[in-house]
Amino acid sequence: MTWVNALQRLLARGRLWYALAALIACLAVGTVAGAAIAFLTPVYAVALAVAVTAGLFMLRSRQFTLAVIVGIICLLPFASVPLNVGFSPTFLNLALGVFFLVWVVRVATGQQERWVSSPVSPAVAIFLILTFATFVAGLGHASLTPTSLRKFAEIPLGIALFFGVLNNVRTRHDLEQVTLWLILGGTAAAAIGIFLYVIPQPLAIRLLSALSRLRYPSGPDVLRFIEDNPDLPMRAISTSVDPNVLGALMVLTMGLAAPHLAAAKPFIARKWLVLCMAVSGACLLLTYSRGSMAGLVAGLALLGLVGRYRRWLLIVLVAGALLLLLPQTQAYVAHFVEGVQGQDLATQMRFGEYKDALTLIQRYPWLGVGFVDTPDIDLYLGVSNLYLLISEEMGLVGLVAFLASVAAFLSTLLVAWRRDRASGALAPWLLGPAVAILGGLVSGVFDHTLFSYSHALTLFWLIVGLGAAAAHLASEPLPSRSLAP
Repeated sequence: MTWVNALQRLLARGRLWYALAALIACLAVGTVAGAAIAFLTPVYAVALAVAVTAGLFMLRSRQFTLAVIVGIICLLPFASVPLNVGFSPTFLNLALGVFFLVWVVRVATGQQERWVSSPVSPAVAIFLILTFATFVAGLGHASLTPTSLRKFAEIPLGIALFFGVLNNVRTRHDLEQVTLWLILGGTAAAAIGIFLYVIPQPLAIRLLSALSRLRYPSGPDVLRFIEDNPDLPMRAISTSVDPNVLGALMVLTMGLAAPHLAAAKPFIARKWLVLCMAVSGACLLLTYSRGSMAGLVAGLALLGLVGRYRRWLLIVLVAGALLLLLPQTQAYVAHFVEGVQGQDLATQMRFGEYKDALTLIQRYPWLGVGFVDTPDIDLYLGVSNLYLLISEEMGLVGLVAFLASVAAFLSTLLVAWRRDRASGALAPWLLGPAVAILGGLVSGVFDHTLFSYSHALTLFWLIVGLGAAAAHLASEPLPSRSLAP
C-alpha cells in the first residue's frame, strides 16, 4: 500500500480524522518552512520553495518545462544556483536536465509517442557527434576541469534540444504555445532593457547588482557603453549582461514574430504583435549592436521577397529612412558608419581577432583545437565571428557539418512551404523560424554569440527544432493535423 492510498483511507474515516491529517500536514509544512528560513535567509527559503514547486510542475508537464526553458533563456540567461558542487549549475542546465530526464523516462516506460524524424535530423546528429569527437581530441593538449566539462556539456545539450522540440511539438496548438512564449519572452527582455536604459544609472546599477545572488556581475561595470567609454552612449543590456547577446535575442524573436504580423489571420491580435515588434525594435536600437541590426534587416528583406510579405520591403526602407533622418538616431548612425569604415576600436579589434583565428585554423584545419584551450601559447580561442569560432573549436569538418545542418533546415522549410502554399495554413510557422535563423546567421558574421553562449546556442537550436516540427506537420495529411487557421 502506498502512502497515497493510506492517506486516502485515513481521510475517508470521517471529519475528525480529516482535521487531524490536515493539522499534521500543516505542522509538517510549517516545520520544514521554519527550518528552511532558520538555516537559510528568507529570500533563499522562498526561492527554494518556488524552485521545488516549479520542479514538480516540470516533472508533470513537458510543455511547462519548455516554457521555463524559454523564460530562462530570455530573462535569466546567466543565472546560476548559488551553490558550488565543484561547479555552479545554471538555471538553464537544470531546466534542460529535467526536460531530457522526463523525456528519457517516458521513452523507457513506453509513454512517449512515436519518434518523429525530419530531413534535418541526420545532419544535426552528425554535427552533435562531431562536438564530442572534437572535444575528446582537444583533451590531448588541455586539462579537463569541472567548469570546462560543464561548459562543454552545454553545447551538445543545447543542440540536442532540436530533437526534444521536434518530438514534443506535435500539433498546431504546441506551435502556437512555444512561439508565443518566445515572442513574449523576447518582448519582456526588451522592455526590461529599455526600462534599465531610461532610469537613472545609479538605480540601474543597484537593480542589476541585485542579481549577484544568482552569480551575475555587480558594481558600476554592469552598465555597458560604446567602446567601454562612459562618455559615449550607453548600450541596453537588459538581464543579458552584454548588449550583443541581447541583440542576438532580439534578432531571433523578432524574426520569429515578423511573418505572423503580416499574416492574413495572425494567431494573436495584430495590435499586440505590433507592440511586441515595436518594443523589441526599440531595444535593439538601444543595444547599438550593428551585427544584430544587419542580421534582422537581412532576414526581413528576404521575407519581403515572399508573396504577401512584400510589404516588409517597404517597412525596412521606411525604417531605414527614419533611422537616417531622425535627430534621435544620429548617434546610432554614426556608430554604424564607423563600423562599416573600420574606424572604431571595436572593429579594429575584430580585424585582429580574424587574423589570429585564421592563423589557428591554418595550423589545425580539420578538427580544430577543441573547446578547452589551444596547444600553442601564442594562440587563443575566441573571435567575434560565428563561423571562425566553429572552425577554431571544431575545424573545417565541424564548420561544414554546421552549414550542412543549416542548409538541410532551410531546404526542408522551403519544400514544406511550397507544399503548404495552396492553403497557407502553416506559412507563418514555416517562414518565422527561417527568418529568425537567417537573421542569426547573418549577424554571426560579426558576432560569436550563437555558439559561445549556451543559452543563445540553445535558443538557436530550439527554433531550428520548431521549424522542423512545423515542416513535419505540413507533410502530414490535412485531416490528421487539425490546422485550421
